[in-house]
Amino acid sequence: MLQPLNLPPYAFKITEQDGQLSLFDEIRKRNIIITPEEWVRQHFVQYLIGHKNYPKSLLKLEGGHKLYGKQRRSDIIAFNSAGEKVLIVECKAPSVAIDQKVFDQVARYNMVHKIGLLAVTNGLQHFYCRINFDQNNYEFIKELPEYQKI
Repeated sequence: MLQPLNLPPYAFKITEQDGQLSLFDEIRKRNIIITPEEWVRQHFVQYLIGHKNYPKSLLKLEGGHKLYGKQRRSDIIAFNSAGEKVLIVECKAPSVAIDQKVFDQVARYNMVHKIGLLAVTNGLQHFYCRINFDQNNYEFIKELPEYQKI
Protein backbone atom coordinates (compact mmCIF):
# COMPACT_ATOMS: atom_id res chain seq x y z
CA MET A 1 0.00 0.00 0.00
CA LEU A 2 1.40 3.39 -0.99
CA GLN A 3 1.46 6.00 1.75
CA PRO A 4 -1.06 8.85 1.49
CA LEU A 5 0.71 12.21 1.36
CA ASN A 6 -0.18 15.78 2.26
CA LEU A 7 -0.38 16.61 -1.45
CA PRO A 8 -3.29 16.39 -3.87
CA PRO A 9 -3.91 12.84 -5.11
CA TYR A 10 -3.07 12.01 -8.69
CA ALA A 11 -4.12 9.07 -10.90
CA PHE A 12 -0.69 7.68 -11.74
CA LYS A 13 -0.28 4.85 -14.25
CA ILE A 14 1.03 2.23 -11.81
CA THR A 15 2.15 -1.24 -12.88
CA GLU A 16 3.61 -4.18 -10.98
CA GLN A 17 6.36 -6.44 -12.22
CA ASP A 18 8.18 -9.06 -10.16
CA GLY A 19 6.69 -7.63 -6.97
CA GLN A 20 7.92 -4.09 -7.68
CA LEU A 21 5.58 -1.19 -8.31
CA SER A 22 6.49 1.37 -10.91
CA LEU A 23 4.75 4.38 -12.40
CA PHE A 24 4.99 6.23 -15.65
CA ASP A 25 6.96 9.46 -15.16
CA GLU A 26 5.45 12.10 -17.45
CA ILE A 27 8.61 14.23 -17.32
CA ARG A 28 11.24 11.56 -17.99
CA LYS A 29 8.84 9.63 -20.27
CA ARG A 30 9.57 6.20 -18.78
CA ASN A 31 8.53 3.87 -15.98
CA ILE A 32 10.20 4.54 -12.65
CA ILE A 33 10.30 2.16 -9.67
CA ILE A 34 8.31 3.64 -6.80
CA THR A 35 10.53 4.24 -3.79
CA PRO A 36 9.19 6.35 -0.91
CA GLU A 37 11.22 9.35 -2.15
CA GLU A 38 10.07 8.85 -5.75
CA TRP A 39 6.45 8.70 -4.55
CA VAL A 40 6.95 12.16 -2.98
CA ARG A 41 8.81 13.51 -6.04
CA GLN A 42 6.06 12.39 -8.44
CA HIS A 43 3.30 13.87 -6.28
CA PHE A 44 5.15 17.16 -5.94
CA VAL A 45 5.68 17.34 -9.71
CA GLN A 46 1.95 16.86 -10.24
CA TYR A 47 1.26 19.52 -7.59
CA LEU A 48 3.54 21.95 -9.47
CA ILE A 49 1.85 21.20 -12.79
CA GLY A 50 -1.77 20.90 -11.71
CA HIS A 51 -2.01 23.40 -8.86
CA LYS A 52 0.78 25.92 -9.41
CA ASN A 53 0.70 25.96 -13.23
CA TYR A 54 4.36 25.08 -13.79
CA PRO A 55 4.77 23.97 -17.42
CA LYS A 56 5.68 20.29 -17.64
CA SER A 57 8.24 21.10 -20.34
CA LEU A 58 10.14 23.43 -17.97
CA LEU A 59 10.67 20.86 -15.19
CA LYS A 60 13.79 18.72 -14.87
CA LEU A 61 13.96 15.74 -12.53
CA GLU A 62 17.14 14.41 -10.97
CA GLY A 63 19.39 16.75 -12.89
CA GLY A 64 23.05 16.10 -12.24
CA HIS A 65 25.59 18.63 -11.02
CA LYS A 66 29.02 18.53 -9.42
CA LEU A 67 29.60 19.73 -5.87
CA TYR A 68 33.04 19.57 -4.24
CA GLY A 69 34.13 17.27 -7.07
CA LYS A 70 31.31 14.75 -6.44
CA GLN A 71 28.36 14.05 -8.69
CA ARG A 72 25.03 15.02 -7.09
CA ARG A 73 21.40 15.08 -8.26
CA SER A 74 18.78 17.75 -7.66
CA ASP A 75 15.30 16.25 -7.28
CA ILE A 76 13.32 18.88 -9.19
CA ILE A 77 14.41 22.08 -10.92
CA ALA A 78 11.94 24.42 -12.62
CA PHE A 79 12.96 26.86 -15.33
CA ASN A 80 11.34 30.00 -16.69
CA SER A 81 10.67 30.48 -20.41
CA ALA A 82 14.12 32.11 -20.80
CA GLY A 83 15.77 28.89 -19.55
CA GLU A 84 16.76 30.33 -16.14
CA LYS A 85 16.43 28.15 -13.04
CA VAL A 86 13.66 29.53 -10.83
CA LEU A 87 12.91 26.77 -8.30
CA ILE A 88 14.81 23.90 -6.71
CA VAL A 89 12.91 21.21 -4.80
CA GLU A 90 14.49 18.68 -2.48
CA CYS A 91 12.30 15.62 -1.87
CA LYS A 92 12.69 13.16 0.97
CA ALA A 93 10.82 10.00 1.90
CA PRO A 94 7.90 10.55 4.31
CA SER A 95 9.90 8.78 7.04
CA VAL A 96 12.71 11.36 6.80
CA ALA A 97 12.29 14.32 9.14
CA ILE A 98 12.76 17.74 7.58
CA ASP A 99 15.59 19.01 9.77
CA GLN A 100 18.66 21.20 9.54
CA LYS A 101 20.59 18.47 7.68
CA VAL A 102 18.01 18.51 4.88
CA PHE A 103 18.11 22.31 4.63
CA ASP A 104 21.91 22.19 4.61
CA GLN A 105 21.82 19.69 1.73
CA VAL A 106 19.58 21.83 -0.47
CA ALA A 107 21.62 24.93 0.45
CA ARG A 108 24.81 23.13 -0.68
CA TYR A 109 23.15 22.13 -3.96
CA ASN A 110 21.97 25.69 -4.40
CA MET A 111 25.55 26.96 -4.12
CA VAL A 112 25.92 25.46 -7.60
CA HIS A 113 22.54 26.52 -9.01
CA LYS A 114 22.01 29.95 -7.36
CA ILE A 115 18.20 29.65 -7.47
CA GLY A 116 16.10 32.21 -5.58
CA LEU A 117 13.24 29.89 -4.60
CA LEU A 118 13.64 26.65 -2.64
CA ALA A 119 11.18 23.97 -1.55
CA VAL A 120 11.83 21.05 0.78
CA THR A 121 9.26 18.29 1.23
CA ASN A 122 8.83 14.81 2.60
CA GLY A 123 5.30 14.65 1.22
CA LEU A 124 3.84 15.34 4.63
CA GLN A 125 5.54 18.64 5.45
CA HIS A 126 6.56 21.31 2.95
CA PHE A 127 8.81 24.31 3.50
CA TYR A 128 9.34 27.16 1.05
CA CYS A 129 12.04 29.77 1.14
CA ARG A 130 13.14 32.80 -0.91
CA ILE A 131 16.87 33.43 -1.16
CA ASN A 132 18.28 36.93 -1.54
CA PHE A 133 21.80 36.49 -2.85
CA ASP A 134 22.56 40.23 -2.83
CA GLN A 135 21.82 40.53 0.88
CA ASN A 136 23.03 36.99 1.67
CA ASN A 137 19.84 36.05 3.53
CA TYR A 138 16.62 34.10 3.16
CA GLU A 139 13.03 34.16 4.35
CA PHE A 140 10.53 31.36 4.76
CA ILE A 141 7.25 31.87 2.92
CA LYS A 142 3.94 30.18 3.69
CA GLU A 143 3.11 29.03 0.20
CA LEU A 144 4.87 28.29 -3.03
CA PRO A 145 4.04 30.99 -5.58
CA GLU A 146 2.27 30.11 -8.79
CA TYR A 147 4.51 29.88 -11.84
CA GLN A 148 3.25 33.18 -13.29
CA LYS A 149 4.21 35.03 -10.07
CA ILE A 150 7.84 33.94 -9.72
